[in-house]
Amino acid sequence: MMSTEIKVPVVGESITEVTIAQWMKSDGDFVEMDEVICEMESEKATFELNAEVSGILKIKAEEGATMKIGEVICEIEPSEGGQEDKTSKDHQAAPVKNSSDSEKTGKVIEMKVPTVGESITEVTISTWMKNEGDMVELDEVIAEIESEKATFELTAEGRGILHQKVKEGTTLEIGGLICAIEEVSGAPSENIKDEKVPEKKVEVSEETGKPYSAGHASPAAAKIMAEKGISSKDIKGTGPGGRILKEDAEKSIPKDIEKKTPSGTEVSVSGASDYGENRNETRKKLSQLRKTVSRRLVAVKNETAMLTTFNEVNMAAIMNLRKKYKDSFKEKYDVNLGFMSFFSKACCIALQEWPSVNAKIDGDEVIHYNYCDISIAVSAPKGLVVPVIRNAESLNFVQIEREVLNLATKARENKLSMEEMTGGTFTITNGGVFGSMLSTPIINAPQSAILGMHNIVERPVVENGEVVIRPVMYVALSYDHRIIDGRESVSFLVRVKQLLEDPSRLLLEI
Repeated sequence: MMSTEIKVPVVGESITEVTIAQWMKSDGDFVEMDEVICEMESEKATFELNAEVSGILKIKAEEGATMKIGEVICEIEPSEGGQEDKTSKDHQAAPVKNSSDSEKTGKVIEMKVPTVGESITEVTISTWMKNEGDMVELDEVIAEIESEKATFELTAEGRGILHQKVKEGTTLEIGGLICAIEEVSGAPSENIKDEKVPEKKVEVSEETGKPYSAGHASPAAAKIMAEKGISSKDIKGTGPGGRILKEDAEKSIPKDIEKKTPSGTEVSVSGASDYGENRNETRKKLSQLRKTVSRRLVAVKNETAMLTTFNEVNMAAIMNLRKKYKDSFKEKYDVNLGFMSFFSKACCIALQEWPSVNAKIDGDEVIHYNYCDISIAVSAPKGLVVPVIRNAESLNFVQIEREVLNLATKARENKLSMEEMTGGTFTITNGGVFGSMLSTPIINAPQSAILGMHNIVERPVVENGEVVIRPVMYVALSYDHRIIDGRESVSFLVRVKQLLEDPSRLLLEI
């Protein structure tokens, strides 16, 4: 049977050549139809080349080679032996570790992006915890996935050899293929590698003793280098065989703007040496969570008629109550008596009296909730998250404080579930813990209002015609004027103030 020639495909109207970035298979390997055999790079993008038929791979172009559209990259020679001929004679001597105990069953488990929440449509592969070809056990964590609301772990759905289908940083829609696990039977073993992933050979020049691809720039990298006026001699490539990749060129610093710090290390500066040498810049890619938060906050500003009303609360009564009972409260319930339970209870009472504040717009309709799911804004390591206290109106002070502690701890450890992040009818955010005196919080869509707490400062106030010093907190209510009128928003905040300044009202709900 004749061999099938695989040629450089047409990848765009203006693209005339591509570069072989990386071979995913080695010469002599058996490849399946549609299996990825090569990664190619043009001046605009990187893409994968798939096998057109099954058979033995015969490579015609080395990594780093630049090919014109239509040129032959490789050939695939049909194999009568099928799966038995998957590896060449060079690799037959490399058996799978503990093969006497573990054998492939022939079953492949495809792992896809799971459903992680009602409003979540895509996730990003944050970190691979296991490498391509690694042996993974059932329920072992193999990757960390990041959505717009939280980070969660992906566990193996079977025991076998891992085949990654996407790289770190890739964004996938729900249901998208993440990886496949080639199932293995037998006793658990350590670090079993797939014999189909041989060690790649790098061709070395006889004259220089270095790989042919060393110092060779990809088309995209070459373009960036030309714009910066940088020579390939000034960059150390991190690609296969020392090849210069786009990322290497982006991180490179032109000679005329390189300076030395006192320690002798090179840093990037603006070029304006008159302002000193310590003018470093660091670039960091936005996380999926941060990008989503940014997009949603801008959408809220653009799509709602948001206003903010303010008031002040004399915190003396609450602070005296906490001072008197905090130790006995902690001793009996093993949780601190904080301010959040007072504010949550006050908001729940006010929300039930002013239902428009506890509502949302859905198309041409307004949905009013007869329950209070209070969202609590928490600053987590990867950004702001807003877990929810369900049916807060039915909880007492102890239950609220325990729930606040539980959710805040999970948020800081990135262990919040999607259920704990979803929903919420009203939000409370406390910028006072960071020292904020006053702010205009942004509504947590699709909710219609959010209460902002701030720091407590001793201020002069007038009581019974006399100026006295009291601990005062400024509070702010941002609301959607499309659904909440000024009378309702102001009355809501006044009611919250009334309840907080006389905590006995919270117990009696009057």
